[in-house]
Amino acid sequence: MYLDPANTYTDIEARHILQPLLAVLQQAGMANATSDARCILGLVLGRDDPVLPHETIPRWTPDHQHQLEALRQRRQTGEPISRMRGWREFWSMRFDVSPATLDPRPDSETVIAAAIGWARNHRPAARILDLGTGSGCLLLACLAELPQATGIGIDISTEAVSVATANADRHGLGGRARFCQADFAADLTAHGQFDLILSNPPYIPTADIERLDADVRHFDPLAALDGGPDGLDCWRILCPQIATLLADAGAAFVEIGAGQGKAVGRLGVANKLCVAGSFADLSGHERCLHLQKEI
Repeated sequence: MYLDPANTYTDIEARHILQPLLAVLQQAGMANATSDARCILGLVLGRDDPVLPHETIPRWTPDHQHQLEALRQRRQTGEPISRMRGWREFWSMRFDVSPATLDPRPDSETVIAAAIGWARNHRPAARILDLGTGSGCLLLACLAELPQATGIGIDISTEAVSVATANADRHGLGGRARFCQADFAADLTAHGQFDLILSNPPYIPTADIERLDADVRHFDPLAALDGGPDGLDCWRILCPQIATLLADAGAAFVEIGAGQGKAVGRLGVANKLCVAGSFADLSGHERCLHLQKEI
């Protein structure tokens, strides 16, 4: 049972709060109930880190108990811990998120690893473009690894641009990163050409969205998920954009959905782009394509 919120407790061991919270989350089917419970308690205490069972909480008040209950209810609706916090870790960096941005996920780190590997060998001072930048995580993670590089992030959402700009400033990258509000289907040639292009566009087929986990379906922006009936609407726009904006010896690294590699490759070929490589995520699924101009 939860502790009686009518009382004030002193020097409480965290396990006495975590155990009943964990039981409720497990009963609700939360896959990461242990981690979730520890993070929720951390949030109640104003901490960014999870609280471990052996820790002692010097003072536990009724207000703390009410906050715990409120956060527990939010988590049970499917709201991710990152949305409750307002930030998520990606590439060992902290990124603020908002309702206008995708929640950065480990699969997208496949794009970063591939992009920085190429840039270090070919363009350490690359000029980078991130199409559909969201929180700015792709561009900023690359800039953090490539100290000579600079970049521009494009997003249709003014709120996302504000979030990305704040993330750049937090990581001391504001001098090398600029974010602009624009549709990535618009004419972007005024920005010039780029050595390295990144993108994690909306690529989920419309009919599949209802089958996504609640933390994605209800809390990520639909515009950043929905790729149209076949999931390829964005690629019909992006492939010609990449062909136009990519420097002749440059490279694009893009995140793709399940089984989309061949279809995206065909759209690339139709725009005089070729697939120079592909990369699997930690689950072994093809997740990132390396595109370059046909020679």
